[in-house]
Amino acid sequence: MRFGFTTLVLLTLVTPLVSACVRTDEGVAIRSESAATPTAERPQEPTKSTEDAGPAAPGIVTTSRSPVPADTVTCSEPVKPAVSAVAQVSDPAAPKITVAVPDGWSNGPGSGDVGLRMQGPDGMLATVTIAQTKLDPAEAFTEYADKVMAVSAVSSVSVLPAELCGYSGQKLMGAWSDTPQQSVEFLDRIVHIWTNTDDYLVAVHVQAPAGTDGFDAASTVLIEDFAVGIP
Repeated sequence: MRFGFTTLVLLTLVTPLVSACVRTDEGVAIRSESAATPTAERPQEPTKSTEDAGPAAPGIVTTSRSPVPADTVTCSEPVKPAVSAVAQVSDPAAPKITVAVPDGWSNGPGSGDVGLRMQGPDGMLATVTIAQTKLDPAEAFTEYADKVMAVSAVSSVSVLPAELCGYSGQKLMGAWSDTPQQSVEFLDRIVHIWTNTDDYLVAVHVQAPAGTDGFDAASTVLIEDFAVGIP
């Protein structure tokens, strides 16, 4: 892969075609209860400190629940792009997302949770998904990463923090490779957004055949900070 980021968290999955996705997390080893000493002789377990829980997931910030006036743009693009497109879904409580469109790309509406589809040269494509979630940011991001890794029997993903103007967010960089001839690289920007009534997971996903010229430049434009409109 060809990314110029410093990777803070690296999750890698390489499994045979016949096996299922396996996730490995760091943690504290716990002795089996069946092998424990009798209750009267068992030493009292020390109270776990917050440090024992391990590092917090990257990109997680406190979600503000302060009411937001209707039709408010809570995030604006730092630099006004030459071409932009709006992603929106039928859910009236869902946020509207405005993303920059790279030169030479076309865009059109999506369906269901996909609010926008974009097509670039040389097999490059992108989608903007806006899906209601009952999960908190860390859980929603973990679930999303697990689904990304399950797409292919051989997959890898690196995670970086990518907060968006007070919203929790991450960048995911990785590849799928069922065979050397079917290798795909991708870059995602995911953000957890509250809209007064519900929480939503917004995902800007960009992919291309591995080694595609122009992927780095186009994906960087697409996953830049985007505008968020609260209905």
